[in-house]
Amino acid sequence: MRRTSLAALVLLAACQREAATAPAPRETGVQTSSGLERAAIETGVIADTAKTPAIGLYQRIHEAGRDALCVVPARNGDYRFALEASFGEDQSCKGRGTARRAGDKLILSFSRSDHCIIVAQYDGDQVSLPGVVDMKCAEVCKGRGSLEGVSFPRLASDVASALQARDSAGEPLCEPN
Repeated sequence: MRRTSLAALVLLAACQREAATAPAPRETGVQTSSGLERAAIETGVIADTAKTPAIGLYQRIHEAGRDALCVVPARNGDYRFALEASFGEDQSCKGRGTARRAGDKLILSFSRSDHCIIVAQYDGDQVSLPGVVDMKCAEVCKGRGSLEGVSFPRLASDVASALQARDSAGEPLCEPN
């Protein structure tokens, strides 16, 4: 019994000492991953979302309609995007503009609106809009529609799929360059 207790204490002390001497994660302003996640990225088990381009088609179908976002490259190295989110009859949001990556964020700047900018979360597989957006973004919506909290899961990672996407009227969602 004493030997078991002593062995447990020695193991516990060794674990605490190792954890205390582990190097602190670098402060980069971007959310850092765990050691296990970093190891999985380094071995290729999971993709490095920091290096995953946002290009592609994101879409979700639900009982009230369909939410779609297409992202294609722009000539200046950033992106162009278009989105449509449906919330039922006469309640939707639709807009387009330019986007750029900033770490795990995708900054959407809508054209033809009075300074509507949304900073979305981007994790490589999904674009998630925040739960609160600027009131200036209300003009891209009609009825009681709002872009607050809308998320777009990735459907495809290529330009061709993004350019083939259609809006609810059957028109191209993203226009070619």
